[in-house]
Amino acid sequence: MSTNMTPSLPLPTDTTGRHSTAWWGMLILIINEAVLFASLLASYFYIRFNSPSWPQDQLERPELLLPVIGTIVLVSSSFAMHFAQRAIRQNSNERLRLGLAIGFVLGLVFLGIQFFEYSRLPFQPDDDVYASLFFAITGIHALHVTIGVIMNLFTQIRASTEGFTASRHETVENVVLYWHFVDLVWIFVFISLYLSPYL
Repeated sequence: MSTNMTPSLPLPTDTTGRHSTAWWGMLILIINEAVLFASLLASYFYIRFNSPSWPQDQLERPELLLPVIGTIVLVSSSFAMHFAQRAIRQNSNERLRLGLAIGFVLGLVFLGIQFFEYSRLPFQPDDDVYASLFFAITGIHALHVTIGVIMNLFTQIRASTEGFTASRHETVENVVLYWHFVDLVWIFVFISLYLSPYL
């Protein structure tokens, strides 16, 4: 008795894009972090809408100049990272490294602005609920930016030593995806913590 057997296809060992386990891992991480920030901002608005005044001390409202500059810097870094991503898709390691370097510097500038702003705020984390939420949310976001800067540096080192190609640059895709997420989260943080107290 004969059986018809078709030859089995080998499982792929080198995947890219949405077929990559690394891409799915980064996506799941981003979803988890999005839930974290959504919970923090939901807590902020829940307490705000159940408080007779917000902030409790009207002098606590942060100045807008530094955060506006920081927002422009951080959003600009997303364009630099997108430039880097497009560069390696076109097989240009030189432009990739340039885009990563610009994004790296802008990320550091944003963190510098953030910590300089902390030194000028008229309130401390233990003053009241608004102050605690402000420092907690912006601090956690600053931690995410710091992680993104470290990932960027690691990618730059790999780009300068091993190099990436148009068909093999999964690390770049994942770092850029993470960076865009961090920048998008900041826009929600900026609107919630900086702009909404003035409304």
